[in-house]
Amino acid sequence: MLTLYYTDHFDIPLPPGHKFPMRKYRMLREALEPTGLFDLRPPGMATGEEAALAHDPAYVQDFLNGTLSPQAIRRIGFPYSDFMVRRTMASLGGTLAATRCALETGLSGCLAGGTHHAAYAEGSGFCVFNDIAVAIRALGKRAAVIDLDVHQGDGTASIFENDPAVFTFSMHGANNFPFRKQRSSLDIDLPDHTEDNEYLRLLHLHLPKVLDFAPEVIFFQAGVDALTTDKLGRLNLTPAGMLARDRLVFETILPTRIPLVITLGGGYSDPVEHTVNAHAATFQEAARQLEITR
Repeated sequence: MLTLYYTDHFDIPLPPGHKFPMRKYRMLREALEPTGLFDLRPPGMATGEEAALAHDPAYVQDFLNGTLSPQAIRRIGFPYSDFMVRRTMASLGGTLAATRCALETGLSGCLAGGTHHAAYAEGSGFCVFNDIAVAIRALGKRAAVIDLDVHQGDGTASIFENDPAVFTFSMHGANNFPFRKQRSSLDIDLPDHTEDNEYLRLLHLHLPKVLDFAPEVIFFQAGVDALTTDKLGRLNLTPAGMLARDRLVFETILPTRIPLVITLGGGYSDPVEHTVNAHAATFQEAARQLEITR
């Protein structure tokens, strides 16, 4: 069974009309539970000291103490509350737990995380702390990030821009948020309305460069907001194209035996079921490919 960590028991109350689909986390866990493919576990919470491995300690303490400026809170995009703190630290703990598990078993994941917009000293775009960056810093290993969220992993790119031990690969919409891009090790900018065939061609062309870096661990930010149904995506991937994307990643990485950590990333389809189904398909495909490579 594939071990995954969930955090939907910690929720953030959002005002009516808020565009973030918080309920997708619970819906995803409930979709995966009956399959019998997964060992679903709640993680422990991360500590402030762990968050500070990749973030400004002053920023970490301001967040934990509730002393962030109103401007900083607006940039994150969630109303500040104790619920938000608990959810953030549980999500960070989930990726840390999945990373430890992947080092032992070869593959694990977090049904949250992928908070790739958080930079060293600030949050942004529904991201407080960068869970992938914290996990990489906690490991101290040569690492690579495959970020296939429709939005550039700008926070991850900025944190590791001058770190020769980390390779960041982001394939994203050229005209989408963030509008001021950062410099990843490898950026593939996609025009609006990119469809399955071109997307998969480019991914097949560039994905081997991750292995050329010879990482000791790989993180897959598996956002599904490139779907054509996504309200914030601006790309035109079908569910079949999204599944082919995931299969290509797993078929490329898992046979190498390099530990792989999957984080959830974004998804804003309307109705939300399209997002949930795509997220579920990612993890179900991971479980299938894991059995094939064992």
